Amino acid sequence: MRKLIVTLMAFAALWSCKNAENASEETEAVELVFNYQKLPSKLALNPEASAIVETWEEFKALSGSIDVLYKATNNEDLSLAIDDLIEKEKLLEKGTYPELFDSFQVKSRQQVLKTYLYKVKSKVLENQETTEPTIEMVEAYNAIRKQLNVIVNSQLDKKLILDEE
Repeated sequence: MRKLIVTLMAFAALWSCKNAENASEETEAVELVFNYQKLPSKLALNPEASAIVETWEEFKALSGSIDVLYKATNNEDLSLAIDDLIEKEKLLEKGTYPELFDSFQVKSRQQVLKTYLYKVKSKVLENQETTEPTIEMVEAYNAIRKQLNVIVNSQLDKKLILDEE
């Protein structure tokens, strides 16, 4: 009886190893391609916001790195672009914001962008599909640009609103 149990356990172990080899061979055969043509275009800034952004070096560097992202044609290029974007986002976070854009609305959207940057990075490292998370990340970047336009277009005097006297 013991010989039978040992034989069955050895057979089960060999059988499971064979299945694991087949599964790993199948995953290596699939090559993931980054479809850069599906990326949404960058949202344009209005002239007033552009004038302020021109003096904001950290944001200009981040914007330049986003332009590099559009030139990525495969996951290796995407990985390099994302690494550069992560570094530029860290510099933006530590840098000084223009007075008009130093608000929670901009910083919260930047935090969302940071989240999506790391999501894309994890997908690249795990060799998974990267097109959809990259689209989400570009949409988060566009949300920052849209918020900059909104801030410039609707400058309400907070002192008048909050002053109760």
